[in-house]
Amino acid sequence: MAIEVGDKAPDFSLPTDGGEKLTLKKLKGQPVVVYFYPKDDTPGCTMEAQAFAAAHKKFEKAGAAIVGISKDSVKRHDNFKKKYELPFTLVSDEEGKACDSFGVWVQKKLYGREYMGIERATFLIDAEGKVARVWHKVKVKGHADEVLAAVKEL
Repeated sequence: MAIEVGDKAPDFSLPTDGGEKLTLKKLKGQPVVVYFYPKDDTPGCTMEAQAFAAAHKKFEKAGAAIVGISKDSVKRHDNFKKKYELPFTLVSDEEGKACDSFGVWVQKKLYGREYMGIERATFLIDAEGKVARVWHKVKVKGHADEVLAAVKEL
């Protein structure tokens, strides 16, 4: 099921780095950037996380929270966050519930091999909990800046 602009963002209640729990509902009242990425500590995912980290203060100034989601364990998220000094929350979706509800668990192809995996995608959710923008098949370079510009337009 694909999430479209104008849809109510699906809520989730999942563990985060540091052993906390996060629900999307808890962040209502502010814009939220939810970005899905395939795997901690891989080249593209690290570049994406570092780009969001570099722009984090600008997102904060614009009143927006950033949440990264992958199927990695809380322990892997803790290590990834510490290694790259990431200032935002990483959510562990080991069972794939958020991936399914946001429609990012998809069939992928690599070197002729087909497999299921997380599509790199970002969702901008407005203060009322509705999806304001969606980016599918994200190209990392320049993406954080593009998302920040969209946040500022809300």
